[in-house]
Amino acid sequence: MGERPISVETPKILLAEDDTDMRRFLVKALQNAGFDVVSYDNGLSAYQRLREEPFEMLLTDIVMPEMDGIELARRASELDPDIKIMFITGFAAVALNADSQAPKNAKVLSKPVHLRDLVNEVQKLLAA
Repeated sequence: MGERPISVETPKILLAEDDTDMRRFLVKALQNAGFDVVSYDNGLSAYQRLREEPFEMLLTDIVMPEMDGIELARRASELDPDIKIMFITGFAAVALNADSQAPKNAKVLSKPVHLRDLVNEVQKLLAA
């Protein structure tokens, strides 16, 4: 496997968001910004995809059926300690709860999210 190449490739982002409109909106914004986005409407499907191929970033809602975003993020970090994680949520307080199992270096964006902010945060996190 060796080292990851310095991002010549388009960063791949895995998006998990159960709200269809929100998901389309996010995918479009990220694709317009030049990212390669794969999206799912639940955490379980997103997790199964993560097991098949590596992604640079997981962008996930927190409250979802089947597997919530925090569980998804935890499992994603177990699969790939280098994956960048960002939560998009209307429940920021939940994400930042000290005893939630959310990975410590995860970033949280609160809904409603402005596209420019989202893209900026994603770029910053990927560059970190």
